[in-house]
Amino acid sequence: MSTDSRSSWQLTHDLDAFHARAAEFLRSEPALHTALLSVTDTLRVQGLHVYGEEAPHFGTYADAGAGADAGAAGRVRGAFLRTPPYPMTLSPVGPEAAEALARQLAATTPDLSGVAAARETAEAFARAWEKHTGVTATLGTRQRLYRLDTLTPPEPAPPGRARVAAEGDLDLLARWYREFCEAVGQRPGMDAGEWGTSRISYGGVTLWETPDGTPTAMASVTRRAAGQVRVATVYTPAALRGRGYAGAATVAVSRAALDAGAGEVLLFTDLDNPTSNGLYQRIGYRPVRDFAQYDFSG
Repeated sequence: MSTDSRSSWQLTHDLDAFHARAAEFLRSEPALHTALLSVTDTLRVQGLHVYGEEAPHFGTYADAGAGADAGAAGRVRGAFLRTPPYPMTLSPVGPEAAEALARQLAATTPDLSGVAAARETAEAFARAWEKHTGVTATLGTRQRLYRLDTLTPPEPAPPGRARVAAEGDLDLLARWYREFCEAVGQRPGMDAGEWGTSRISYGGVTLWETPDGTPTAMASVTRRAAGQVRVATVYTPAALRGRGYAGAATVAVSRAALDAGAGEVLLFTDLDNPTSNGLYQRIGYRPVRDFAQYDFSG
C-alpha cells in the first residue's frame, strides 16, 4: 500500500488491506456507503475479476499523519473503489479530499472513465479532474437514494403472486438483465448469466407472476452488508408495463429483506424517470440524498 503525504490518500490493489482499513468507516453510515459495501461484498464472494480483467483499485482517506500500517493509521474519513473499465465509486468527502484524490490519481490513473458519488462530491472531483488532466467531465446519470420507511403495498395489487427465482429461471433472468441494461443505457456490470447465478445463490431475485404462472416482472436485492440491502434491477418487459407488476415485485422483495433481518432497505432511482420516483415513494421509500455520475472524455 502506498502513501501520499500531501493528500493522506492511501491506494492499494489489495482487497483485504482495503477492507481492514475501511470497514469501520463504511459501516458507520451504511446507507451513504451502500454502493461501496455491495461492490466490495461481490468482489469478496465472486472474485476480483468479476467486473473485468483489470485488477480493482481501492483507496482510503485518513486524518493527517496516518501511517501505512492499518493499526497505526488515523481515522478513515473517505474511501473509493474502481473496477475498470467502470467509473470510480467515491464516498462522500469534502472538497479538499476530492481535490487531493484527483491530483494523485491524475499521475497514476489517467484513463479514469468517470466518478459516481454523492452529488456535491462527484461535482468537486469532476472539476478537480478537469483541472489536473485537461479532460472534459460531463454530467451523466443523476440519481436519488431512497430508504424504506413504512412499506405500503399498492391497492389493488395486480393479480398473481410473488416467487423467489430458482435455477430454472436462469435463462429468463439473464435475458431480462440484458434488456434492463439496454433500457436504462447502462453497460452490464458483469456477464448476464453470472449475474443471474449469483443472485439465485442467495435468493436475491423475486419474480411477480400471473395466476397462470407467467413471469411478468423481477426485482432483485444485493446481499446484506452492514445491516443494509439495496433493491436493484427492477424490470418489467415493455409490453407488460403499466399494470403494477414492478411495484408488486418491489414490495415483495422489500418485505422479504425486512423479514430476513435487514436493518435498512435502500434503492437508487434515476431522477430523469418521474414514474419510478413516484412509484417508490408511494410504496414507502423516502429520499436520503442525491447522487451523480460524471463521465470523462479526452
